[in-house]
Amino acid sequence: MSTSSYSLHALGLERSRLNGMILAGVSYGVFFLLTIQALVALTQRPPHGGKIADHRLTLVFYIVITFILGTTSFAANAKYEEMIWIDLRNVPGGPLELIENEMVYPINVLAISSGHLQEWFMQALLVHRCSVIWNRQRYVMILVISLYIAMIAVSIFIQVEASKGTPFYNIGPELAYLCISVGFTVIYTVLVAHRLLVMRRNMKRVFAQYDSSTYDAVVIMIVESAAIYSIFAIIFIVAFALHYNSITTICFLSFGKLQGIAQLYIIIRVATGRAVTHEWSTRITAPTTMEFSGAVSYTTGESGDGGMAASERDTVHRYSISEKAAEADIV
Repeated sequence: MSTSSYSLHALGLERSRLNGMILAGVSYGVFFLLTIQALVALTQRPPHGGKIADHRLTLVFYIVITFILGTTSFAANAKYEEMIWIDLRNVPGGPLELIENEMVYPINVLAISSGHLQEWFMQALLVHRCSVIWNRQRYVMILVISLYIAMIAVSIFIQVEASKGTPFYNIGPELAYLCISVGFTVIYTVLVAHRLLVMRRNMKRVFAQYDSSTYDAVVIMIVESAAIYSIFAIIFIVAFALHYNSITTICFLSFGKLQGIAQLYIIIRVATGRAVTHEWSTRITAPTTMEFSGAVSYTTGESGDGGMAASERDTVHRYSISEKAAEADIV
């Protein structure tokens, strides 16, 4: 490689590292603000001094854990950025050497490991959501749990390779990990959106005047949040596969924070009453309330025809909107 081409390569990678860290700082700032908003929304006590629902406290635990892991990853990357440009700038090879062989330094192993652990928790939340929406149907659970286990297995292998000092750009399983992660998110989005749309269609068959706007809003919300992460991740995958190290570096530093933002977006909307929770039951229902932890109640109004009500209940049951009540957040 000629001196000029080497200089262009070096400058391009160095710029991408600096620009990637700036983008990571912006994404972490958004992640931080949304974390605070989510915690405030979840820890507000219900009216009349009621008790905070247990599943809200579980979400608080999830948010705190993912925030700690995301902050650890960001802080480690920020510290290494300081090492590149200040503490170790005179090492042989200069900043280029430090960027290409970053895994030689334990602080970067800490950054990638904490980022992967954060991913484990975030994907576990998707598994939970899918199980709630599909009432733990076996074939769906086998699919999503298999993908989740595969993601963890590949993640562990990557962390072992990183701890050996293997350059990040040369860790082959990283591409498989990214594909599984994105594939998991896309499959989750399709499964949940399909399920909700089928529920909406069945309810409209039962009730000609049924207002399906709640289902529409939830589906749109899920697709929007998945798109934020998936588009960015696809760019990351293509860049990594084609060895565009400059783009890979930019994407890598913000990857976990963007997925965290997408998850918090849904949690905040649910917690503030802009999405729906469910009690999918075999009762006649028409939406009258939206709450984070309350059961959604449907009523048909007053009617003296008990036989008609019983018939409609059988119809709702036949369309399998659900066979048992379960109080949990829909997303």
